[in-house]
Amino acid sequence: MEPDITARLTALEEKVDAVFISVEKTRKYFLTSVIITIAMVVLPVIGLLFVIPSFLSSYTSNIDSLTQ
Repeated sequence: MEPDITARLTALEEKVDAVFISVEKTRKYFLTSVIITIAMVVLPVIGLLFVIPSFLSSYTSNIDSLTQ
């Protein structure tokens, strides 16, 4: 009985190691996805914070020149 239990424990240990490796790959993939998603959302918003005021001042100056 003892060798059977040892063989089963060894097999379980190998399976646990395989699951751990798979989980780590999934974690890294998820982290990469989150970072890319944040970059694709936050960076354009930061850019718009600078572009919108410039556009509005240009737009209002064009409207002012048309009314005069």
